[in-house]
Amino acid sequence: MECDKCGSDAIHHAAYSGAHLCGEHLRRSVEKRVKRRVREDGLLDPDATPDDPDHWVIGLSGGKDSVALTRILDDVFGKDPRVEMLALTIHEGIEGYRDASVDACVELADELSLRHELVSYEEEFDVRMDDVVEDDPENMAACAYCGVFRRDLLEKYAAEFDADKLLTGHNLDDEAQTAMMNFLEGDVRQVAKHFDASLGPFDEREATDAFVPRAKPLRDVPEKEIALYCHVRDLPTHMAECPHAEEAYRGEIQSTIHELEENHPGARHSIMAGYEELSALAADAYRGGDGDGAGDEDDGEGSALRECERCGSKTSRDVCRKCRLLDSIEAAT
Repeated sequence: MECDKCGSDAIHHAAYSGAHLCGEHLRRSVEKRVKRRVREDGLLDPDATPDDPDHWVIGLSGGKDSVALTRILDDVFGKDPRVEMLALTIHEGIEGYRDASVDACVELADELSLRHELVSYEEEFDVRMDDVVEDDPENMAACAYCGVFRRDLLEKYAAEFDADKLLTGHNLDDEAQTAMMNFLEGDVRQVAKHFDASLGPFDEREATDAFVPRAKPLRDVPEKEIALYCHVRDLPTHMAECPHAEEAYRGEIQSTIHELEENHPGARHSIMAGYEELSALAADAYRGGDGDGAGDEDDGEGSALRECERCGSKTSRDVCRKCRLLDSIEAAT
């Protein structure tokens, strides 16, 4: 199998486009799509200057997606005085797994001379995910706890570091799964929130001071291509799966979309194209109501945001989801 671009040995066949690509042209293809997404979303503030730069916090876990995102953004903006970037790594307290990925984060940050900050659940919440999984006071998947804690720390430290944008490494597969889950759950309000929180171009979103706006520059690129990209560029990447990962429902959706893609190449792209258009319409319909476009997705519907009585985080209840979970964990120990 030869590369369509140069005739060299191909390492990948993108069935959705029919392209056969060698390592070099796969690399160019991935980078081209990320750069296009950066432009189309308006990631760089047009008013940014060297004296007043755009501040970006990148969620760097050490996995393939966040490593690829960090590397590409540094290639494009690392020497641009209009942008200041910081990599933020969160240690959940998963023995062996996160320690190895932190090493990958440190190696990459050192290589790029990128400011790198590390925070942990243990320091912030006095919990470790290994212990939470063992006690499991709410009888739910580990990812349900971890997702709440991770979102809280990403938001907290993005704000503390005065970020204008919070960038995460969600890929096409991740986003297609989330879109399908929202559809199947009939959660139109969450679809609307998704647009203003992380999907819409920045000049089309509803402005809010409650949350640091997010961006997902990898969301047009399939997961497999990102893994190959990291291999081609020999990036320091921790490829192991989290030992506590057990999102049963998302796993079912993942399998369904994988089968659709196998039988109908391009299904993921079609899901996202339709979802992004519908999310924009939903956002327009729900704006001006009681909720906030980037609100706490776990804390009810249609309630005005306020500060959590315990920690000050934005929530639609008196006490935020994170604090309620911490109370439950403490009671079980």
